[in-house]
Amino acid sequence: MMGYGWGFMFLGPLLFLVLIGLGVYYLITEFMRAGKPATGGGRALEFLNEQYAKGAITREQYLKMKEDLEG
Repeated sequence: MMGYGWGFMFLGPLLFLVLIGLGVYYLITEFMRAGKPATGGGRALEFLNEQYAKGAITREQYLKMKEDLEG
């Protein structure tokens, strides 16, 4: 009766290593994300591209606004 649990003894250390790995992965991704400057980013640039494609703004306006969003 006491011998049945020995087959699963490796699961505890394995689970521990997986949790450590996930923690390291999370920390690395957060540090990489924090290092990037926060731009008004994605959706604003998409909208700007759409307006330029429609002809609602000139090339000069587009370039100026894009520089403002990225800088």
